[in-house]
Amino acid sequence: MDLGLTPRGRELRDAVATMVREDIAPLDAPFHAETGGTGDRWQHTPRQTEILESLKEKAREQGLWNLWQTHLPGGPGITTVDYAWIAEEMGQSWLAPEVFNCNAPDTGNMEVFARYGTEDMKSLWLERLMAGEIRSAYLMTEPEVASSDASNIALRCERDGDEWVLNGEKWWATGAGDPRCAVHIVMCRTAVDGPRHRSHSMVVVPTDKKEITVLRGMQVFGDDEAPHGHMHIRYDDVRVPLDAMLLGEGRGFEIAQGRLGPGRIHHCMRAVGMAEKCLTLMVERGAARQAFGSDLNSLGGNSERIAEARIGIEASRLLCLKAAWAMDQGDMKAAAPLISQVKIMAPRVALEVCDAAIQMHGAAGVSQDTDLARIYAHLRTLRLVDGPDAVHLRTVARAEMRARGLR
Repeated sequence: MDLGLTPRGRELRDAVATMVREDIAPLDAPFHAETGGTGDRWQHTPRQTEILESLKEKAREQGLWNLWQTHLPGGPGITTVDYAWIAEEMGQSWLAPEVFNCNAPDTGNMEVFARYGTEDMKSLWLERLMAGEIRSAYLMTEPEVASSDASNIALRCERDGDEWVLNGEKWWATGAGDPRCAVHIVMCRTAVDGPRHRSHSMVVVPTDKKEITVLRGMQVFGDDEAPHGHMHIRYDDVRVPLDAMLLGEGRGFEIAQGRLGPGRIHHCMRAVGMAEKCLTLMVERGAARQAFGSDLNSLGGNSERIAEARIGIEASRLLCLKAAWAMDQGDMKAAAPLISQVKIMAPRVALEVCDAAIQMHGAAGVSQDTDLARIYAHLRTLRLVDGPDAVHLRTVARAEMRARGLR
């Protein structure tokens, strides 16, 4: 089992790390400090647009673009293990994933279009997403059902002649507030009493339909996360042609599994990078501040917390790399329990490290003067994103029982 970088992977990882450190991370604070000025909180300000587009142009010039597509034709020629190391570097900056066109939910949606889309879909949506010209949203979670069990999803999709008609509500549609969001991929119910995993389908819906209503932006710990946003959306008799359905009726779960596996591990790769950033901030703060005749790193068990953080980060990274290696072997069924394991572990560990860093900073840790509060909110949310901990724990336990011939 080789968990190291290939020569090509090392070259790209080093280039990404340098650009994150020297060019991108220093602009995180100025980007987030920009608010208002456009009349629409979901719209980038001119300065935010300038920051993003100039960085994206530099990433393209250096060939640091669409690095996520490790196993698709025309990709960067790296393994999933390589990408794990690269994505960890991206986790050091809020802007980095979009700068390299490796941001959620677009990577998952591009994967869907590449693997399951028609040639027209690839031309209309995939090419523009891969060029960074538009954004997209993935509409799965619903307000009225326990969406952690995706078989509960109820947004109706019914055939009417040569069209599909969609009715219902979705929420936590990440990126749907971005004015650049041009397309939704929607998980919907096409059979009322069909088999549990053959009753849902995925449909591609352009966002310019007047029957789509954005009801509100969802807040995370009181922050609406503008300018991209997580939106609560209602579909009222939204009509699309029959060929807007991916793969065919009843194949939504099949597509979801192909989409969510890579997406889950990408989140975890970046979470390891966030944990490293928090640990750095923690140690530097502890060394810089004095109390009771000593630096903070030497007081109150802080040295033990630093050690526990390092151990947790190393363990999370190794588990993430093992899951990435399993994906590189081509057997997603075998990789799934490992992906669930790291989906549980990486956000938990990173959240613990972030919490310890906040404690070391005192009141400054929850203020706008550090990135820690924003990181904490993101990591706590990550324990719900792409399946909550409880669902992944169930997946891991069932795999253990199956391995022993038990149900």
